[in-house]
Amino acid sequence: MALVVVALGGNALLRRGEPVSAATQRANIRRAAVALAQLMAEGHQLVITHGNGPQVGLLALQGEAAGKAAFPLDVLGAETEGMIGYVLQQELDNAYTGDARFATLLTQVEVDPQDPAFATPSKPVGSVYSEADAKRLAEQRGWSIAPDGNAWRRVVPSPRPIRILEIEVIRLLVAQGVTVICAGGGGIPVAQLADGTFIGVEAVIDKDHASGLLAAELQADAFLMLTDVPAVYTGWGTPAQRALGDVTPQELAALDFAAGSMGPKVQAACDFVNHGGGMAGIGALEDVSGLLMRHAGTRVVPRHGA
Repeated sequence: MALVVVALGGNALLRRGEPVSAATQRANIRRAAVALAQLMAEGHQLVITHGNGPQVGLLALQGEAAGKAAFPLDVLGAETEGMIGYVLQQELDNAYTGDARFATLLTQVEVDPQDPAFATPSKPVGSVYSEADAKRLAEQRGWSIAPDGNAWRRVVPSPRPIRILEIEVIRLLVAQGVTVICAGGGGIPVAQLADGTFIGVEAVIDKDHASGLLAAELQADAFLMLTDVPAVYTGWGTPAQRALGDVTPQELAALDFAAGSMGPKVQAACDFVNHGGGMAGIGALEDVSGLLMRHAGTRVVPRHGA
C-alpha cells in the first residue's frame, strides 16, 4: 500500500468554457471520484487536494451582485473548501464499494506577509473575460487582470506556503486510515502576527505548491498532480512537441515552462522530490493508475531507474 497525495486540477471540477453550476461541477467531480476510487480499490491510501479558482471568483461576484461587500479571499477560500469537499466526499463514498472513512478538513496554510507575491498579483481566479470587459471590470472594481490563454481573468497575489497549521490533525486521520480531503484551493491563507495570533490574508495559495508541501510533510510515497493534459511537454504547441516520461529535477531545471500553467506543477514536483519525497507525477485524471504505476504521464524521480 502506498500513501498518495493527489492534487485535482481545475479540470476535475470545471473545464474551460463550462458554466460554473452545481450540476456541472458535480458531474465532473463524480468522474474524478470514480478514478480515485479505483486507486483505493488497488489498496492505496489517499490524501486529496483540489483547486478552487472559478468557485472563489463566482462567490465574490455573487456577493457584489447582491449589493454587498465581497467577503475577503481567505473567507471565500474556506467556503469553497467546504463546498467542494462536501461534493467530493459524497461522490467518493458513492464510487468506492469497499469499507472506507472520509473526512473533509478546513486547512489553514501560513504565508509570509512580506512575500513579494503581494506586490505582483499573478494567480487567476473567477471567470474568463474579453480584454475589453476585463479592463472595464478592473477599473470599476480595482482588480488586477492578466491574459489567460485567449481570454483575460482577474489575478490575485499567490504567496508561497510555508506551514500547514492542521498538519498534525491530518497525520492523526491518516494514521487511522481515513481518506482526507484537505488544503483545498491551496488552503486558507493566513499570516502570524507578532503576538503569535493568526489572521486571514487577501491571497490565493497555489494548489500545487501547497499540495507538494503537504506530501513532503506526510512523507508520502507519491505525489500526483492531475490535469487536463496527459504529460509535461517540451516544445508545447510546436512541431517539436514531445512528452516527457521519467525525468529528474535537474533535467527539468534546464527547461522553461509557462508560469501560469505547467510551471508551478513542475516546480512543486521538483521540490517534493528534492526534499526526499518519492515519485511526483503529472498527468491526466483518466491515466491516474498508470501514472502511479509509472507507465503514463510524466514522472519526476530522484534519478533514472529510481
